[in-house]
Amino acid sequence: MAICEGEQVAIIGDNAEGKTRLVDLMLGARRERGVKVRYDFSDTGSNYVSDNVRYISFRDSYGAADANYYLQLRWNQMEIDEETPTVRDMLERVAGAEGEMHERMLHLCRHFGLDRLLDKVIITLSSGELRKYQLIKSLLCSPKLLIMDNPFIGLDKETRSQLAALFAELAGEGLTIVLVLSRSEEIPDFVDTVIPVEGQLPLPKLSKAEWLAAHPVPQRHVPEFAETPDAASGDAPAGDDAPEVLRFRDVSIHYGDRTILESLKWTVRRGEHWALTGENGSGKSTLLSIVCADNPQSYACDIDLFGRRRGTGETIWDIKKHIGYVSPEMHRSYCRDIPAGDIVASGLFDTIGLYVRPTEAQKASCMGWMERFGIAGLAQTSFVKLSSGEQRLCLLARAFVKNPDLLILDEPMHGLDEKRREMVRRIVDDYCSDPAVTLVMVTHYLEELPSCVDRRLELKRN
Repeated sequence: MAICEGEQVAIIGDNAEGKTRLVDLMLGARRERGVKVRYDFSDTGSNYVSDNVRYISFRDSYGAADANYYLQLRWNQMEIDEETPTVRDMLERVAGAEGEMHERMLHLCRHFGLDRLLDKVIITLSSGELRKYQLIKSLLCSPKLLIMDNPFIGLDKETRSQLAALFAELAGEGLTIVLVLSRSEEIPDFVDTVIPVEGQLPLPKLSKAEWLAAHPVPQRHVPEFAETPDAASGDAPAGDDAPEVLRFRDVSIHYGDRTILESLKWTVRRGEHWALTGENGSGKSTLLSIVCADNPQSYACDIDLFGRRRGTGETIWDIKKHIGYVSPEMHRSYCRDIPAGDIVASGLFDTIGLYVRPTEAQKASCMGWMERFGIAGLAQTSFVKLSSGEQRLCLLARAFVKNPDLLILDEPMHGLDEKRREMVRRIVDDYCSDPAVTLVMVTHYLEELPSCVDRRLELKRN
């Protein structure tokens, strides 16, 4: 297999089929007997991979592995000291504070709307904003080869279009781009070559036309939403007398001079199934962090949860015991070398890590959910050794394991191939057939919403 200069490539395959293994071999991060990798960067003056190749991995969309990171850190601004680097600090370390590269940095930031976030500390970026930052930092190094894993995850529709256009522009300038993908519809127009991966092996290269002829993009149903309010009103339709699960009354969230949420009213009743949508940085994850009491500002907000006013003596554990939750922040905080089965079991106790030995009945429940998500055979495998898709399924099983009344899924299908996305949709629909179950799901892809979702709250970026 060879990738030629100027060739634009998609490496595509299902979860755990070997895409990351192939990339690791290409980067020299993995060595195997009988596998030789050769590079020709002779026109650059350096043949070192580190000088010519930039790789943005799946985990980069959530931030680098950091043992000091914890689930609530993004919203605990008081714990971020003055020396914590900002977006500007990190990008200027690569580009410099002036000159041609600095102008290129500003151009790229403006292209993705990141210029208004230059003075924001890295740790507080949303997953979509962090994705943009990682790409800009990599492009400032002027690589000959850019490899990007799942480039469009965490990005809203407009930013996905901007990124595809930028990729096409860079390809036209001579940059060789390799995208690691799980689905045919994610292949951008500028890609000309597909390398399928199956059974841990790369298959012969195909043209994009040949691949799409054999793997056409499926047509998917986008749910129709009932008449629901926008973020400015948020009250439930008149006549709906189901018990309230959640009520926001004029909730506002500010960080310094930045407004994330402004006077939000929103009522969610038992048995309702909501989509929470909005562009990157509009406050979706912040809103959910308030519901789950991970945001310290949540106790200063006028909120009812399960009919009880927030701040009337309940503990964080009282709040979380009825909620099943998965999010990009949770994925980042779970960079832990512990068995996948323990990750799932930790959902019974709402902890990051397992500190209480589960009963036999609880172990059986964990295995039951792992079987439903197709990962029972991975129970003893370290979480960090799983593929990104397997990790996401593990965290989804964790969200369901205590049979919660309120299911909060923040971009739950990141990194999943189409077969597993459909499996997750079926599981969510089946679980939500119980009239007592309430669902709130965040996504940038309306077609991946389960069919039970019929209401939407769309947030606008301030």
